[in-house]
Amino acid sequence: MSMVNAFSREDFERLDETERALIARREKVLGPAYRLFYEKPLHLVRGEGVFLYDSAGEKYLDAYNNVASLGHCHPRVVEAITKQTAILNTHTRYLHESIVEYAETLTATFPNTLSQVMFTCTGSEANDLAYRIARFVTGGTGIIATELAYHGLTSAVAEFSPSLGESVTLGPHVRTVPAPDSYRHSSEEMMEKFGRDVRAAIADLKRHGIKPAMLITDTIFSSDGIFAEPKGFLKPAVDAIHEAGGLFIADEVQPGFGRTGETMWGFERHGVAPDMVTIGKPMGNGYPMAGIVLRPDVIAEFGPRARYFNTFGGNPVAAAAGKAVLDSIRIEGLQQNALEVGDYLMDGLRSLSHPAIGDVRGSGLFIGVEIVGDVTKRPDPALTTRIVNGLRDRRILISASGPHANVLKIRPPLIFSRENATMLVDELTVLMKTICSEANRLGK
Repeated sequence: MSMVNAFSREDFERLDETERALIARREKVLGPAYRLFYEKPLHLVRGEGVFLYDSAGEKYLDAYNNVASLGHCHPRVVEAITKQTAILNTHTRYLHESIVEYAETLTATFPNTLSQVMFTCTGSEANDLAYRIARFVTGGTGIIATELAYHGLTSAVAEFSPSLGESVTLGPHVRTVPAPDSYRHSSEEMMEKFGRDVRAAIADLKRHGIKPAMLITDTIFSSDGIFAEPKGFLKPAVDAIHEAGGLFIADEVQPGFGRTGETMWGFERHGVAPDMVTIGKPMGNGYPMAGIVLRPDVIAEFGPRARYFNTFGGNPVAAAAGKAVLDSIRIEGLQQNALEVGDYLMDGLRSLSHPAIGDVRGSGLFIGVEIVGDVTKRPDPALTTRIVNGLRDRRILISASGPHANVLKIRPPLIFSRENATMLVDELTVLMKTICSEANRLGK
């Protein structure tokens, strides 16, 4: 399985001499493991708000990057980081008012049962720590995740991140289940099937002598193709893992911090009670920070016996960045903006009525557009790739998702406006007409 929307060696020869030289230098010093986006990679030098600028000064509308969820170089976050960096930056083994204040502010955005937080630097670390805690609490090792999930890159977490590809082996203690699919199943079928699949995975773990420790899901199924509706479809699966003595971990690294519009956290849309919630990416709007928010009883025994420390996790600069993000979401009304502009954008995408657009789905400013080849709902990854790269050529940045790489993944900053959404829809409209005209000319 290759990375979705990845630059390839076949694309290399189509680049100009300057671009080829920079890529060659990059590969020589960074090695072969890294990947670039798009058939024609971007050489970015600056970001501001919803726009990114390349080395030639060209401006791109960013409808994809989730890390800078408040927009690139948000003034409130930049000021908070700069100010705190000039004063002090240590770690959590010293008392510091701002770390405690940030933790209080953060946990206040969760249901009352989720009242304690542990800080890390990345979502991978957060999910790694969540698994450590789940094993300790349950005495089990079994993990259930979806078939194309991405939860991180540590050795332990890569074993339950199938989207990393066939060369990254899943652990023998891991069982995968198909993600819910609202495009090919009715709401009732979708909910029943996902719960049934999780119960089957639990039974298979037990049959092989493996005690279930946890079910982990990205609550909008970002890598699996983006599925948000109907609300509540997670509940049968969460009930199943709890009945089996395991824990439910809601991975909010991508859908969290107001992105889904209706709620601050994706799991809240489903009315379920996670035992732990992992967070990251947009937490510091570009400053590396992540963590776990959890029930106190989950950590009660693990904490005193196993301890936990992360040199950079939850440092004073991170706390300042995180507090500025939460303040900005509240002061600027960005969760509500995500809801309103997201609805407006989805309406615009649905209005295209193009035969290749099989489904438009999502919540807030997290949207998936399924691209299909015919009425049988056959995935069309080739056309999807053309659309993603065609929009890039029109200076609109999105990517793709899903098991067949045929879902347009649209995930703009929370400050995205109706004007920005109209620009995206208009450019996509022109692109789809151009693709249709080319196909008709070639008799396809």
